[in-house]
Amino acid sequence: MSHQHHSHNHNHNHEHYHQPKNIGKAFVIGIILNMSFVLVEVIAGFWQHSLALLTDAGHNFSDVVGLLFVLMAQRLAKITPTEKYTYGYSKSTILVALINSLLLFVAVGAIGWEAVVRIDNPHPVDGSIISWVALFGLITNAITAFLFFKDKDKDLNSKGAFLHMAGDAAVSLGVVVAGIIIIYTQQYWIDAVISLFIIVVIVASTWDLLRDSLRLSMDGVPQNIHTKDIREYLSSLKEVKDFHDLHIWAMSTTESAMTVHLVVPEGGSDSFLSKVKEHLQHHFNIVHTTIQIEKSGDDSSCSQKC
Repeated sequence: MSHQHHSHNHNHNHEHYHQPKNIGKAFVIGIILNMSFVLVEVIAGFWQHSLALLTDAGHNFSDVVGLLFVLMAQRLAKITPTEKYTYGYSKSTILVALINSLLLFVAVGAIGWEAVVRIDNPHPVDGSIISWVALFGLITNAITAFLFFKDKDKDLNSKGAFLHMAGDAAVSLGVVVAGIIIIYTQQYWIDAVISLFIIVVIVASTWDLLRDSLRLSMDGVPQNIHTKDIREYLSSLKEVKDFHDLHIWAMSTTESAMTVHLVVPEGGSDSFLSKVKEHLQHHFNIVHTTIQIEKSGDDSSCSQKC
């Protein structure tokens, strides 16, 4: 049986990770701002002997490490593909998104443990110092979250960074409120109760990130792509008698790829292939498509029929 194998790049360089514009700059600014806040929290924590501030500093430092991981992954994704890594290192952006989400859960778990301990054994703290430091954190995290807001729906790592910073801003707001209440009531357990409430909010908002990064790391279909719609599109093509071996996966947190075998009795022309791939790119955001044309559907070498 006669086969034709075609590959077309739509004038895109698929050997590189295409991150949203200025995203690297946003991560650098975010790292600088949050590292400054961590230093302020550490100094204030030791000065006031506040375990809460020191614990939160550790949590925020984990965010800085997460941002550093993302920045490193973006640099790796731009490295030219090699003989052993023919797709390059774009996949590292998915791995980092997974690590980043897991780090957030670990940090939240640590805060939750500390909050439970403090409910039974509250420590006297200066509410005014806590409120002022937390207010600085609120401003810092809000600014950082804003840096990633525009690209949070375009890139999984931007979404992760936004959730991290928005969650931290919520934590800081809660600590500001707790500090004010402590000033007037001297009820030190209030800080722990507010922290537990905020933890529930953070876990709820981060679950989707963990689920998405796990799916992409297992070469699952990206959330914004619906396989059923692609099947319906391919079935609607008058030239196509049948199709099989349809596979869709993520090459990075922003780029998707697809392979498929199309049964085209008359053979597939270059214009036909261009039409299909342009449609897949513009309507389904699949930037790297490989199509194999078969003139009949009884190819014994194709083991997985759709």
